[in-house]
Amino acid sequence: MRNQQATQLLFELSRPGRRAHRLGNPGVPGAEDAVAALPRNMIASDPPPLPELAEGDVVRHFVGLSTLNMSVDTHFYPLGSCTMKYNPKRNERIASLPGLVDVHPMQDESQIQGLLEMMFDLQTMLAEISGLPGVSLQPAAGAHGELTALLVAAKYFQSIGSDRKVVLTADSAHGTNPASAQMAGFQTKTVKSNGNGMVDLEDLRAKLDDNTAVFMLTNPNTLGLFDSQIEEINRLVHDAGALIYLDGANMNAILGITRPGDFGADLMHYNPHKTFSGPHGGGGPGAGPICVRDFLSKFLPGPIVTRATDEKDSGSYIYHLESPSEDSIARVRSFFGNTGVLIRAYIYLRTYGDGLRRVSEDAVLSANYLLSKVKHFLDVPHGERCMHEFVASATRLKKEKKMSAMDLAKRILDYGFHAPTVYFPLVVDEAVMVEPTETESKQTLDAFAEALFRITDESGEFVHDAPHTTRISRPDDVSAARHPILRWTDSSSDSSASDSGQ
Repeated sequence: MRNQQATQLLFELSRPGRRAHRLGNPGVPGAEDAVAALPRNMIASDPPPLPELAEGDVVRHFVGLSTLNMSVDTHFYPLGSCTMKYNPKRNERIASLPGLVDVHPMQDESQIQGLLEMMFDLQTMLAEISGLPGVSLQPAAGAHGELTALLVAAKYFQSIGSDRKVVLTADSAHGTNPASAQMAGFQTKTVKSNGNGMVDLEDLRAKLDDNTAVFMLTNPNTLGLFDSQIEEINRLVHDAGALIYLDGANMNAILGITRPGDFGADLMHYNPHKTFSGPHGGGGPGAGPICVRDFLSKFLPGPIVTRATDEKDSGSYIYHLESPSEDSIARVRSFFGNTGVLIRAYIYLRTYGDGLRRVSEDAVLSANYLLSKVKHFLDVPHGERCMHEFVASATRLKKEKKMSAMDLAKRILDYGFHAPTVYFPLVVDEAVMVEPTETESKQTLDAFAEALFRITDESGEFVHDAPHTTRISRPDDVSAARHPILRWTDSSSDSSASDSGQ
């Protein structure tokens, strides 16, 4: 079943004297004596312990490792709350054009007018989609966007002489919400969910006071539900003098259907890696544009792209990078932002145009179709309808067959699917969170549902030992976290890598 052959490290494959390339004489007079000219304290006594390999060895090693991974390009990836949809390769090709990737951040504005026009148009599109006119593209990731928006909120309250110190977060929120609030200097309090998986209005009322600065809300929430109480939430929060922050992680469910600014949000961030075809799953780089209401715009970090009519040609525009205003929270990143990711977002939005609404309609349709199948063999605590994702529970399976959500997630790997998110959100016991996205076919959704059904019919003991076909079964996550080995160490060495602190 499982291929037990271990993958050798490059150091283990190394053989003395093996080379990928041999460099000829550089033809520079005196080059041979260059080392001799260096001070002795700058010359190593021993060569660095680097692996010696042929090019073919290196290529086969890394290509072989890649075949052990699951990715959006190779497998269905229903990782709930992550929107792991397929990104068009066309966007990658365009974003890799020399005129875009060869731009230097210190070039004069006159030399990058095309790029600045793209960024100005992206600001305009993000403002229109959100219903919030003030936009900054500077934040470098979604969580960085959260932090930036909260710093804007803090600066706003400071400007009106208010010392509000509390940010409210929902108990179903992403963990970045309270973390961002703490980093921005706020204290946090948690607002409970009600029995329907939405904000408990009584708990919200009880915790709103004149020390509340912001209520951070995800809508649709992480249970895949659009909070139908949003009008009342809007009234309660604003009557208390606080702001509403919309975590834009789930924007893929509402593009072109409703706008955060229209249902009460004062600030929000986007996740281009989830919604607008930025690369995802590789650890970065990312982007986290934020949008705010007019009265908050002056606090945005800069630079922000502006445009003016060309004095030499009234039918043309000149684009500028406008420095932060005196009221701004100032820069939150060097230069302009991660333009490579922002370019992909621009291409995505220009490609879909007025058809952007169809993205969300198809995402919601896919999730509800899959839910209609899964609900027959897994409990779904919060209703039979959802937005872009849904959360099932393996509680009954665990009780009847000793099969946990983690067991289910591990076993699905044997069927050729990436695992769904498990144990999040925390408000559902044995949570199994599924987000199919709009880019998957009915056939793929049917196959995934069939695989889940088959697993629930298997013995708990067999599933508990899964996966059975992967190179590695279940790593010791606890030991990996407490005693990480982050570098190669020669086995002949007495010290372990984990003891080295590296």
